[in-house]
Amino acid sequence: MNFELSEDQRAFQRTARDFARDRLAPNAGKWDEDKHFPAAELREACQLGFGGIYVSEDHGGTGLSRLDAALIFEELAYADPSTTAFLTIHNMVAGMISRFGNDEQRGRWLADVIGGEKFVSYCLTEPGSGSDAAALKTRAMAEGNSEYRVNGSKAFISGGGTADLYVTMLRTGGEGPRGISCVVVENGTEGLSFGKPEQKMGWNSQPTSTVSFQDCIVPVANRLGPEGEGFRYAMMGLDGGRINIAACSLGGAQACLDAAREYIKQRRAFGKTLSEFQALQFKLADMATELEAARLMVHRAAVALDNAEPDATMRCAMAKRFATDACSHICDEALQLHGGYGYIKDYQIERFVRDLRVHRILEGTNEIMRVIIARKLLEAAA
Repeated sequence: MNFELSEDQRAFQRTARDFARDRLAPNAGKWDEDKHFPAAELREACQLGFGGIYVSEDHGGTGLSRLDAALIFEELAYADPSTTAFLTIHNMVAGMISRFGNDEQRGRWLADVIGGEKFVSYCLTEPGSGSDAAALKTRAMAEGNSEYRVNGSKAFISGGGTADLYVTMLRTGGEGPRGISCVVVENGTEGLSFGKPEQKMGWNSQPTSTVSFQDCIVPVANRLGPEGEGFRYAMMGLDGGRINIAACSLGGAQACLDAAREYIKQRRAFGKTLSEFQALQFKLADMATELEAARLMVHRAAVALDNAEPDATMRCAMAKRFATDACSHICDEALQLHGGYGYIKDYQIERFVRDLRVHRILEGTNEIMRVIIARKLLEAAA
């Protein structure tokens, strides 16, 4: 197995690293404090090719792999996990439109999404159905042959109120996963409304709100694929989403590890630098080891998904569970190594701690990741 990156992959990394250093890092703290959505910088990222990473070149994207995407998102998240996480959602939805949409739908939306002219949100979670996504209640009733009347609401939607398109899982049939379809709802549609922005612990550079539908009339022509395929599309998207959020965790943890290493080399106590104390050396060594293990798992899962390996879903769940837990712990340890300074906003460590905490919840909680892993293991043993 070759662990070396190709020259193309190193080029993607450099481009993402330079953009993160020049356009994200100088402003990330301010965006967090002001709860500012950096639309201009996200459009710049899209213009670099980061808006349609795994959209095929035939459809106007860059046609990169899941592993390529993980490398890019890690570099961007080194500066700003919150803004990068929104970009991962944008890419996931772009990929869904590319893969499951028809030529007319791709022609109508995809170029603007890839170029960052339109931002997109992914609407699956509901107030009464989080981990049990197949129990969603928001319903789309057929109105003749050409329209749906949509009623219900979605919760915790990144980009709610700001995004231009909402790729939404709606119940068009009976109970269970086979009754769910995937429909694109455009901002400005009558009956579509948004709750007030949620006041969050982290991820403050992207707005989060409820998305509500009250007798919202949506053309059947906005449905991606046949009726009843929405839940399958959603689950396919989540495998990649789990790799993406794990990659964002890698970037945040690497930033905190690097900051902690430099800090303990400079900070002095009892006549020595902190880096001369073996207990702190061991702590740093454990942080670096956990980060390397997490990175290897994420990359292996990305390759499995790229190759459509039979155990790809399990590997994505494993990587998401391990990496988000480990990286959150690394950031917390980095804060501890900074002492009181780690708790102060000027040092930015606390921002990474807050931003990475939610990674253990979204894209399926880490408890649900354990359910998926155990189920796959038991199926294999049957």
